[in-house]
Amino acid sequence: MTESSAMSSREAILSRVRGIVGEARDADTVGLEWAALPRAYNAASAADRDAVLLRLIDRLHDYDAQVYRVSPEEIAGTVREIVSLLGLTEVLVPAGLAQGWLPDGVAFVKDEGFSPRELDRFTAVLTGSTLAIAETGTLVLQNLPGQGRRAATLVPDVHLCVVREQDVVATVPEAMRRLQATAELPTTFISGPSATADIEMTRIKGVHGPRFLHVLLVR
Repeated sequence: MTESSAMSSREAILSRVRGIVGEARDADTVGLEWAALPRAYNAASAADRDAVLLRLIDRLHDYDAQVYRVSPEEIAGTVREIVSLLGLTEVLVPAGLAQGWLPDGVAFVKDEGFSPRELDRFTAVLTGSTLAIAETGTLVLQNLPGQGRRAATLVPDVHLCVVREQDVVATVPEAMRRLQATAELPTTFISGPSATADIEMTRIKGVHGPRFLHVLLVR
């Protein structure tokens, strides 16, 4: 291919791209077009509260997470049962976690900014959450007291997460609205245990985060 023919092909391709996307627009024009986009999608659900909670539980089960519906007084006892069932020897907790969630007889270690290598010694972590989204079965954690930093929830193989029913919203737009006030914080969205699939579509758990997710849904 000669240089002139290469240029000709290049111009032909660019001409076709320009024909599809149009000419370059300035920032003001793009901003006006963005503001004019219709946003009349469902921002809230008409479902009643029980239906919203049941949808969250259903979604979490779909993701292979374990769900426990408990009262505030039952949190510590349920944590103890899970720890005993899994044979855990110690559990990592973030600073600011409610002391009433921690049962006696279990070794809890406060996250003191451990390195990823140091975090690797922990099998499990116990955290709170900012909210949960029923529509997608998603838990949302932010870098706040009781929830901790992202690395501490990604390295241990088991995540015990406490979610208050009052913090469950139905839809993603509702969640985004609630998160607006703390949008500057590092935020993690968790939809079930970590899982991925290879080229053979074989599902593999735990590649990018915990293999096991236990959700304590608090009335």
